[in-house]
Amino acid sequence: MAGLRIKNVRSPDETRPFTDKGRAELLKLGDVTVGRAVFEPGWRWSKHVKPIAQTDQCESAHVGYCLSGKMRVRMKDGEEAEFGPGDVVTIAPGHDAWVVGEEECVFLDFAGLEHYAQRAATEEAPAVH
Repeated sequence: MAGLRIKNVRSPDETRPFTDKGRAELLKLGDVTVGRAVFEPGWRWSKHVKPIAQTDQCESAHVGYCLSGKMRVRMKDGEEAEFGPGDVVTIAPGHDAWVVGEEECVFLDFAGLEHYAQRAATEEAPAVH
């Protein structure tokens, strides 16, 4: 990591819409990508990102902080948990997730959104998640 870099979430480098009900906004700071994901009420990974990712479950690892709203996560082994505002979470690959309630869930992700909801594979970055 060299130098100092500052970016603002109000001006993302890239925005990736889901099939419906949200988007991922990416900030690229050298070799680090930070994502701000906005999940609207009714959003579910298996319904709104799976068609893009073309995997059975989300295959990205996440390390993040929930700014607002609530989300529930079900791991492939059946473990489930819910998180909300102020919670810091790690989520291993192999899960489904959905918004709980009628408030959008806004999540800062420091590890897993670089290729999230990427529509087409490229030589540099295969589509995952």
